[in-house]
Amino acid sequence: MTTTVRIPEDWPATEEQARAVQDGLRERVILDEPGPPPGTGHVTGVDVAYDDERDVVAAAAVVLDASSLDVVAEATAVGRVSFPYVPGLLAFREIPTVLAALDALPCRPGLVVCDGYGLAHPRRFGLASHLGVLTGLPTIGVAKNPFTFTYDDPDTPRGSTSALLAGPEEVGRALRTRDGVKPVFVSVGHRVTLANACAHTLALTPEYRLPETTRRADALCRTALRETYSA
Repeated sequence: MTTTVRIPEDWPATEEQARAVQDGLRERVILDEPGPPPGTGHVTGVDVAYDDERDVVAAAAVVLDASSLDVVAEATAVGRVSFPYVPGLLAFREIPTVLAALDALPCRPGLVVCDGYGLAHPRRFGLASHLGVLTGLPTIGVAKNPFTFTYDDPDTPRGSTSALLAGPEEVGRALRTRDGVKPVFVSVGHRVTLANACAHTLALTPEYRLPETTRRADALCRTALRETYSA
């Protein structure tokens, strides 16, 4: 079942309002908790797909058993895109729909893995951090590219890392999940250490470059978007 989402009445409508929300919520990010041990409990992937012509976004949340990576539960939500496209403020386009998908789950999500960024963000408050603060859940971001940040190529073997840098500041890590394959870019969202975020990412990539959480959520949100308008 797919939940239909309305844009909240108090949702930011301007860049200035959105940045003010970011500034207020960023102070609530928790960085000194280790987070759940990899391979235990539940781990949930969230992702979104857009239909630009209809100005619609579909979100999916897929819960996996962290030890077996079997699907435990899944939920989807579809709603209007809730904010214009502004770099650095992309979370405001999709958070109401992502929250609705998480709320529709029949079980606790455990660690939430976002296809995107946490602290690796120009304002140090990407989707993973935003979602973590709003829900109180431990969250990490695993992105496909380094955004505006720099890094040295990690060593070839799986598990090798290098610092993802904003000037001298480490905002995440480039992590090799397959031998000799382009790394992914891991950053802390909320209530998880960077080392643990990398360990979770490795546990979620037994076969492919991207985490199973992201792969499952990506497929599900695309299906939800397609089925919404196929009737």
